[in-house]
Amino acid sequence: MAVVVGYDESPGADAALATAISVALRFGEVLVLVYGAGPPGGLGEESNAHRDALREIGRTALSHAVERARAAGVDTRIELVDAKPAQAMLEVGERHDASVLVVGTAGESPLKGAMLGSTPHKLLHLSTRPVLCVPFAD
Repeated sequence: MAVVVGYDESPGADAALATAISVALRFGEVLVLVYGAGPPGGLGEESNAHRDALREIGRTALSHAVERARAAGVDTRIELVDAKPAQAMLEVGERHDASVLVVGTAGESPLKGAMLGSTPHKLLHLSTRPVLCVPFAD
């Protein structure tokens, strides 16, 4: 089993990473860091350039998260997935038999998250696994 966390270097993701490291340590589970690199849209040459740029950003973000997790003594894996963040986390959660999916929030209201389709909102409604939403405090 594993603890799966979505990470993109945002403040909410930093809070989620800290919590996910703590949970992985407490339960002796592998920490799987996920970055969803699915570009908006999906057609044309621009989408390939967008995907390449998102993958590079993801590699950088995940390398920083791996450093933090390994410094804390957590066995860590990374997954750079060509899907939007919520779908990437769901896929990785299934693949690694996750005990929990950990995601940060951006401090938006539940209504705004529902209207705009936030990653935490999607995970709460689509996941068959527990989802831990970590609030971001300014």
